[in-house]
Amino acid sequence: QVQLVESGGGLVQPGESLRLSCVASGRPIRFSAMGWYRQAPGKERELVAIIRGGGSIDYADSVKDRFTISRDNAKNMVYLQMNNLEPEDTAVYFCNAAYYFWGQGTQVTVSS
Repeated sequence: QVQLVESGGGLVQPGESLRLSCVASGRPIRFSAMGWYRQAPGKERELVAIIRGGGSIDYADSVKDRFTISRDNAKNMVYLQMNNLEPEDTAVYFCNAAYYFWGQGTQVTVSS
C-alpha cells in the first residue's frame, strides 16, 4: 500500500506560479511511475505530467513549457512546478503512484 498526500494548492492570479508537493508513505516510490492528474468541475480527470521510474517524463500538451515535474526519491516526494498559470488550469490536482494509488487532491484556483 502507498499513501499519498498532496499540498501546495491555493488561489493565485493568472501568470503566477505554484509548486505542488506529494509525499508518499508505505513503500519507496523510486521504481514507480509518479503522476499528477487534474479534474476540473464537470470534466474527466486528465493526466498533467508523469515521471517514470527510469526518469522519462511526459506532459499534457496544454502544460508543456509551463509545468515541470520532478521527484526526490530520497524523500519519497514528487513535485509539480506550475508557472504562468492560466484560468484553465483551475482544478483539483491529484498525485498518483504506480497508476494505482491516489492522493486526496489539492485545489488550484487561478482567477483575477
